[in-house]
Parts: sequence; structure tokens; C-alpha cells
Amino acid sequence: MNDFTKDFAQALFNPDKINDLLRKELQQAVNNLLEAELTAFLGYDPYARNGWNTGNSRNGAYFRKVDTQFGPIEVQVPRDRNGQFHQHTLPDYKRHSDILESMIIKLYSKGVTTREIADLSEKMYGSHYSPAQVSNISKQMFPKVEAYHKRKLSDKFFCVYLDATYLPLRRETFEREAVYIAIGIKPNGHKEVIDYCIALSENIEVWTEMLQNMRFRGLMEIESDLLVFYNYPKQIRASIYSTSMIKSFNNVIKRKAKPKAEFPTEQSLDAFIGIQAMSYNDRYFNRIHKGFGQVQDTLESYFE
Repeated sequence: MNDFTKDFAQALFNPDKINDLLRKELQQAVNNLLEAELTAFLGYDPYARNGWNTGNSRNGAYFRKVDTQFGPIEVQVPRDRNGQFHQHTLPDYKRHSDILESMIIKLYSKGVTTREIADLSEKMYGSHYSPAQVSNISKQMFPKVEAYHKRKLSDKFFCVYLDATYLPLRRETFEREAVYIAIGIKPNGHKEVIDYCIALSENIEVWTEMLQNMRFRGLMEIESDLLVFYNYPKQIRASIYSTSMIKSFNNVIKRKAKPKAEFPTEQSLDAFIGIQAMSYNDRYFNRIHKGFGQVQDTLESYFE
């Protein structure tokens, strides 16, 4: 009976130890396979004389954590001095990196600073990212935000709420700049952040330009008379009269932006708000605003 058989027999009397035993055995087996891969690649065993003066040699290893069904294992991936060896025992890092980068973008959207994200990624995943690298990863959102600003709008927004909030932005000096936000409700009751923009302060000219841009992209005007409120079905009057929906979204933005102290550029602020807007739209995509489900056909008729 070898050592593994003895250890396994003992573990059978303590089920909690079985996973730990299998995890350790798997870790050793993977490390042995990786070392065997490098030996086959170089063509000689460690410390063998026939490896002298071959032009390439072993050059230490780097550590990598891998999740398994028995728990995480830490493996040593060997390296060669010429940097030509590529192991095939473990899956490529790309999937892990994709997940990690998605996590970084999500933390950034929650208001976590780049330095805090860098520290967390190293502690949780053993992957070192500098604050500058975290910032570069978050820039992956820039093209998505640009596409969001240019997307064709639904022509069916039954009502639109407009409001502005102020967030810190560094230009030549530290300033708090206005973020203009438009949220709409469709006849089916689905809510959506239609668009937003950033300006030095809140004024009618910026609102006018923003609304004109929204109409150019497909937004349809229903009525120009503000007093039509009482012509709408009574089932939705209370819910559309309240501005709590857009106030709530503004409060989320301010709360998540608070840890950042200030945004270094307008583009970084734009990306941050864009992430919040797209997350909001995803979250409320199939949720029906109060009262709208009862009168959807009536509301659809306003657009005929």
C-alpha cells in the first residue's frame, strides 16, 4: 500500500479531508506534468550533462492559481531562458483574464477607485494590475459609451423626465460640472435612460440641444401642451407625476461617484455615467412601471 492509498483510506473516515487530499494530489500531478513538458521541450532532464551548452536552459517558474472541482490549487509553471516554452497542461489564461477584466469594469462602475481595484485584484486573484492598467481596462467602455450616445432611439416614449446632477471633474481647476439626464417610459411601462450629457452648468440652451439631438435620433413628440397630463389615463397619473424615478437614478450616480473624489477627464466621467445608464437599462428592460400594464393599448394609440 503506497502513501496515497494510506492517506485516502484514512480520509474515508473523515469526509471533510477527502477534498483536501485530492486537491493536494492534483496540484502535485499538475506540477509534475508541467515539469515533464519542459523536459520534453528542452530534450534533457534537470542538471543533466547533455543539457550543457545547448543554447537554452531552465529559468525558474512563476506561480499561478487554478480553480478545480476540489478547490483552488497553486501550480508552478516553469520557464526557459529563451522564452520559447509554452505549456499545454493548463487552459489558456485568456478566459481568466476576461473574467478578471469584467470584474474590474464592474468595480469601476460601482465607484471603487483604480488603486483599490488594483489592490483587490492582487489579493483575490493573485494577479497584479497597477492603477494605470486598471484605468486602461476601464477604457474598454469608451467605444460602447460612444455607440450608446449615437444609437437610434425608440419613437415611443410616453413620457420623459429631465434632471441634472453635479459631479466633480478636473479640468484646469477642480470643478463640479452638470450631468444632464433624460429617462423615459415607453407605453408598455419599460423604463430607459435615453441619454445624458456633461456641461459646465445647467441652462436652457444645453437642454434644448440635448432634446433636439434626441428627436433627430428618433424620439417622437406626442403633445406640446403641458396641460395634457389630465387627459392621460388615471391609472398612471400618480406614477408619472412623481419625479422619484429620475431622482433615484441621480442619487445612485452621486453615491457611486463619491469614492472617486474627482474624475481626471470628461471622457472618464462620460464612461462612468455610461456604465450606470446601460446597467439601468438592462436591469429595467422587462419591468413594467406602475399602472402602465393596465393601459398599454390606450397609450400605444397616442403614437398611431
